[in-house]
Amino acid sequence: MSYELTGKLIAKYDTVQRTESFKTREFVVEKTDEINGKSIVNYVKFQSVQDKTTLIDRVNVGDDIKVYFNVKGSKWERDGKTNYITNLDAWRIEQMLQSSGKSTIDNDYLEPLDTFSSLPPDSTDDLPF
Repeated sequence: MSYELTGKLIAKYDTVQRTESFKTREFVVEKTDEINGKSIVNYVKFQSVQDKTTLIDRVNVGDDIKVYFNVKGSKWERDGKTNYITNLDAWRIEQMLQSSGKSTIDNDYLEPLDTFSSLPPDSTDDLPF
């Protein structure tokens, strides 16, 4: 599943080498919404992994950005206790233009969405064309 969120970049952290072959990087986006005349501010922490850890280098703290991300959840068991972990995995970032609300797109980072890539192998395509 793919989602997007637009807000202001307020923090970006160094890349962390978790294992010899796995690295992550976190950053935080401030999202403000007007609900029933009140401003509600949320702080959303994202992570990027592997080759996506450099995506955040292209924007500065204070910039308005649009983050495209997937929600990933995992189950972790240790010492008889079960924990559930949810990550927001960023895979694309666009810098928003201040005056128009439009975004700039760096085509080097465009990726196809794989959510609707193909039918399952055992499904029947009954379309007439």
